[in-house]
Amino acid sequence: MIQIFFSATQYAAATVTAAIRAGQFGPREGVRRILVVSNTAAIPEVGTPLDRMAGFEKLRPEFDEVRSWNEFISPHHPAGWSPRGQDTLLWEKAVRLAWNLGDEPVEIACESIQANPSRAVADIFADSPIHVYADGLMSYGPTRNRIPHGMSSRIKRVLHLDLVPGLTPMLLAEYGVTPEAVPNDAIVDVLAQIGESGAGLLAERLPADNPPTAVLLGQYLSAIDLITQDEEEQLHIRMLRAAARAGHQDVLFKPHPSAPAVFNESLEAVADELGVRLTVLNEPVLAETVFAFLKPKLVIGCFSTALMTAAAFYGIPVARVGTDLLLERITPYENSNRIPLTIIDAALPDAEHAELGSQLELAGMAEGLAPLVRSVGYCMQSRKHHALRDEVTAWLAANLAAHQGYFKRRRLTSLRLPGGSAVRAEALRKHPAVRKAVRRLRQTAR
Repeated sequence: MIQIFFSATQYAAATVTAAIRAGQFGPREGVRRILVVSNTAAIPEVGTPLDRMAGFEKLRPEFDEVRSWNEFISPHHPAGWSPRGQDTLLWEKAVRLAWNLGDEPVEIACESIQANPSRAVADIFADSPIHVYADGLMSYGPTRNRIPHGMSSRIKRVLHLDLVPGLTPMLLAEYGVTPEAVPNDAIVDVLAQIGESGAGLLAERLPADNPPTAVLLGQYLSAIDLITQDEEEQLHIRMLRAAARAGHQDVLFKPHPSAPAVFNESLEAVADELGVRLTVLNEPVLAETVFAFLKPKLVIGCFSTALMTAAAFYGIPVARVGTDLLLERITPYENSNRIPLTIIDAALPDAEHAELGSQLELAGMAEGLAPLVRSVGYCMQSRKHHALRDEVTAWLAANLAAHQGYFKRRRLTSLRLPGGSAVRAEALRKHPAVRKAVRRLRQTAR
């Protein structure tokens, strides 16, 4: 048996390595394991592949070989290329020949099956079972794109991080795929190992006498057109002011690797104004390495998954800033970032107004979050989750007033759910184009 693991980021490779070490891919004996790395950045040539990053040597022993998907499909871009339907057999032969796979059976483990390169790989190995793994909060949301039956029927499970204990992922649930959590101790151990070199860098970079007690997380949300650069710059400043309000005088800001330097400059100016000692960490160090090394008393961000890893893996108090703005701006409603945004907004305290410094109560959190997440997920992809309609209708009727910010009136109206406009719904039903479409559907059904 040959197991091929596809990863585009160091965090993804760490997740799948943790699953392997936890025994979730079976015993090592009699299995050949290949890690295939891909760089899906806009300009891969100027980036560093994950197999060349510091700490990769800690993951390498789990795999017999490491291959580059970018090199194999060059000059195509991994995020934009997939084989034509009539060419998949030829591509499978090419892969088997190039990687000496012979005629052995192949299993695939990949992330983001809705998009390339995972989608392309699943097309090429059209008879292979598929294991999907997800390393963030998006796993709790619905599947973004439709998966063809020939592919969805081969997906065996969704491996995910247990960031909200007890909350069941919606990802691929409409296809009957079973979710399976990667043990927290396994992923924390892997992150600690690959973070050893980063910890050494932090020891050199940060003062030993007055280390930062609060960490601010940048996401570069303007890059995905959720807000403007100016608004994101102000978001970081709000994080800094919130940390200062909570009494922190030594603060570390971890910007997104793609963020412009102007973000840092404006933040440093405000830090001087507030009398806060600010350290900007531009070095490529995982957020989890920062958490483990610094053991900060507070982590502030917008809706980064790292907020939940700080709380779930390291027991660090966390808080949010700016989620109300993002809930208003995020479009379309189906945007996959909506579920992470909803979870963070509903579960974490507001850094600008709440009392900070207490650990997040993870026990029992899922009980309150689950109906909200299912309701938002249903509104995002109602056609894929018909079975949830009665539950969502009842929950909205009883709870919409307290959770209005997570739903749009237009969406509720189009789905004929509580909170929608009855007048608009009636107008839609009487619209000539709608009536014509309904007649066609009825004729087809007959």
